[in-house]
Amino acid sequence: MSDRQAAIDAFARHLASERRLSPHTVNHYRRDLRRAAEVLSPDWPAVTAHDVRALVATLHRRGLGGRSLQRLLSSLRTFYGYLIREGWARDNPALDVRAPKSGKRLPKALDADQARHLLDHPDGDGPLARRDQAMLELLYGCGLRLAELLSLDLDSVSAGSAELVVTGKGNKTRVLPVGKPALKALRAWLQARAALVHDPDQRALFVSQRGRRLSPSGVQQRLRRAALARGLEDHLHPHKLRHSFATHVLESSGDLRAVQELLGHANLATTQVYTHLDFQHLAKIYDGAHPRAQRRRGGGDDPAD
Repeated sequence: MSDRQAAIDAFARHLASERRLSPHTVNHYRRDLRRAAEVLSPDWPAVTAHDVRALVATLHRRGLGGRSLQRLLSSLRTFYGYLIREGWARDNPALDVRAPKSGKRLPKALDADQARHLLDHPDGDGPLARRDQAMLELLYGCGLRLAELLSLDLDSVSAGSAELVVTGKGNKTRVLPVGKPALKALRAWLQARAALVHDPDQRALFVSQRGRRLSPSGVQQRLRRAALARGLEDHLHPHKLRHSFATHVLESSGDLRAVQELLGHANLATTQVYTHLDFQHLAKIYDGAHPRAQRRRGGGDDPAD
């Protein structure tokens, strides 16, 4: 296992330094490879396609879903590509292995009233409350990924032009508009930030109580706390706010291409999942307002009964 772990560690350094992936993404790769190493018996160079198929079957029996297995296989393919490049393996055994299909799961989103309630009721006025309010405003107001939020520095925000420079997946940069409520929350946080940061070289926009750049778990914990304080029953996480942003922009504008650009999706097909969410919204309106829909739902007047 030590040799296997050494290969994983070298691969993680490659992802962080050469490909410049976020720590959050690198940790996902690590977790997938460790999970695979727990089941696979041969060392990495000796693993065959048969071994990988057996791995998928074993993990599927243990309850791992199709989506998680697809990601694990993707991690293995990328990992073996690295091993081959370094001369530590000759073949990529995960290349032609497929995961079982899973049902398409649409992202959950807050409705507009829930989002308004979340953002219009700050949890106090202390430094951490101001920081959390600014994070909520940016996650929902700009549709940021968690890694994008954590990577923001002081110079990422231009208050004068109301713009935010974000570095997304694949180290690609995009410029996003920032609304007035988010700018107001950011100004309040920047005033409070000085009380927490004592290192003049600390450039992170969002820091912990000790003045260090926030961790993913720190943000997730604060979001859960914010949701409980405001009486939201559903689990609140950064991606739910991103989904809510995309859904609400699409419902109001109908401009899928604009939503793609705002989210930083390389492929429009990735953004098209939100058209299904928009259809659900329209279907609810139809079911609640159209007389034929009401008649059909009642069941008594349908000639097919």
